[in-house]
Amino acid sequence: MDNPRLGYLSDKAKKLPMQPGIYIMKDKKGEIIYVGKAKSLKNRVSSYFRSVEKHLSKVYKMVEHVWDFEYIVTRSEFEALILECSFIKLHTPKYNILLKDDKGYHYIKITPGEYGRIVPTHQKLKDGARYIGPYISSYVTSQTVDEVNKAFLLPTCNRKFPQDIGKGRPCLNYHIKQCMAPCTGRISVAEYNEALEQAVEFIKGDNQEIQKKILQMMYDASEREEYEKAARYRDRLNAIKNVGATQKVVSIRYEEEDVIAFVQGTVNSCAVVLKFRGYKLVDKEYFLQDVAEDIPEARARFLMEYYDMKEEAPKTVVVDGEVEHCAELEEYLSEKTGHAVHLLIPQKGDQKELIDMARENASQHISEKTRRTSREISALDELSRLLGLHKIPEYIEAYDISNIGSEVIVAGMVVFDGGRPLRGAYRKFSVRTVTDKPDDYASMREVIARRLERYHQHKDEGIGFGRMPDLILLDGGRGHVGAVKPLVREMGFDIPIFGMAKDDRHRTRVITTEDGELSVASYRGAFDLLTSIQDEVHRFSIEYSRSKHRTKGMESMLKSVPGIGPKRVQNLFLRFKTIKAMKAATIEELAQTPSMTHEASTSLYRFLHEADETNT
Repeated sequence: MDNPRLGYLSDKAKKLPMQPGIYIMKDKKGEIIYVGKAKSLKNRVSSYFRSVEKHLSKVYKMVEHVWDFEYIVTRSEFEALILECSFIKLHTPKYNILLKDDKGYHYIKITPGEYGRIVPTHQKLKDGARYIGPYISSYVTSQTVDEVNKAFLLPTCNRKFPQDIGKGRPCLNYHIKQCMAPCTGRISVAEYNEALEQAVEFIKGDNQEIQKKILQMMYDASEREEYEKAARYRDRLNAIKNVGATQKVVSIRYEEEDVIAFVQGTVNSCAVVLKFRGYKLVDKEYFLQDVAEDIPEARARFLMEYYDMKEEAPKTVVVDGEVEHCAELEEYLSEKTGHAVHLLIPQKGDQKELIDMARENASQHISEKTRRTSREISALDELSRLLGLHKIPEYIEAYDISNIGSEVIVAGMVVFDGGRPLRGAYRKFSVRTVTDKPDDYASMREVIARRLERYHQHKDEGIGFGRMPDLILLDGGRGHVGAVKPLVREMGFDIPIFGMAKDDRHRTRVITTEDGELSVASYRGAFDLLTSIQDEVHRFSIEYSRSKHRTKGMESMLKSVPGIGPKRVQNLFLRFKTIKAMKAATIEELAQTPSMTHEASTSLYRFLHEADETNT
């Protein structure tokens, strides 16, 4: 850390009161760069200026630029939250997450010409086209255009009409009955524009009237025995009805509500707001933010800022988890909007399904901004919630003990980084202190102790043993956790530690803690990730155990050769690695091994080749 004021800031923070309030960080120019709230000003502000290396990257960068700070004491923590949001809105500090309503106006454009198209646009130009709007939501605009083009079988391809009529076969949309295919030349300009105008009327809200009109046109065509045209009217009518049906697939309990979910990624977090009005989804908003250290606090701050920005809120706001100061926030939003606002945290049923949908959308949005899949992001986020962690466990280490009697006791360590195996970071351990009889608990304690001791040797490297895991998983039950957790605390580390227990089908059944078990059944993404981790660490440790056992057998075999003792066996394996390599060596090459004599090398050479001589 290059901040020369760190000592001064730390001393100043120690003099702050143990009361709630807000703190205002300033840079060298006196500009406000961060505003935060605290339950205890002294504890919170002091935390910024100690163990700086452990901070998240955003916090670390902010602390680097802090030259001084001010504070304001409040009567309650919730009052501090209100004041914090007010200051953030007023000063827009560089390191604060300020929600910005970056939506402009959006329009539906009907292009000019004989074969007009219906397309979404965010600009209204003087180009001879017709425009419907403005709309606030790009989501609503795009969704409406997509639905109306499908319902009225209007083309969405890149072909230009009438120039491209008859040039090539109709595309897939025609065959799945989502386009009338004017490219075939069987649709007249009049019939095409009739469908186009009906689509425009549909967008403007004349749904029932349009259906009646098309129904009558279908009957009239049938009366004139124009059956092909009547069939096209029938298909158009069915498509319009299907649009209405798809809008009702997602049902909600209340006429209007917002569904809000937070998903933590390894680099960003994302808040998604699904807006329901008139019992159907009308809008979707994303807010990409930095990773939050405290999710309940982050939810409260987001709700405060979001509805302060919108100036209105529905009577029901569905959220995906605990909200700090929930009762006070409900009262604040109720007073602000002039009607009762209730925060709902569903545990099951249709509202929980909406939360799951929102979470999936948030995971997908993070996925689009990073190189991770939405499945990986969702799994890590679920695992964080399942275990009650304060941050996403981006870097996970898992351990498993494998033994064949007391002769060969080994452990495997596998690493998952961002939900993916990081095989270059895998490590193998031969247990040294457990020799009398197998003891998985003592073996695990030895392995974890050796791993953490190596951290001090390599921490400046920041990779391998020099990187601290966000989570340690042990292949085992409560006993393993109880044996290891006190050791980790004694060594001065604060790392979440949990066990993994399998069911009869060798899938991760539960997560074990010192006090009990956590079921993973309702966390599908976390379940799949944990099963992958447990399978991988078990495979890795078993393979190492078998390899060691084979090596032990080979060592015993070599010790039976006259003149070959434990030290010479060790030197031979250090030089040649395998029996195959020793067998390929000459007597002179064997003799070059430290401590080996020509006589011992001759005996070993004869021993390794006597089987071949016997078979000759």
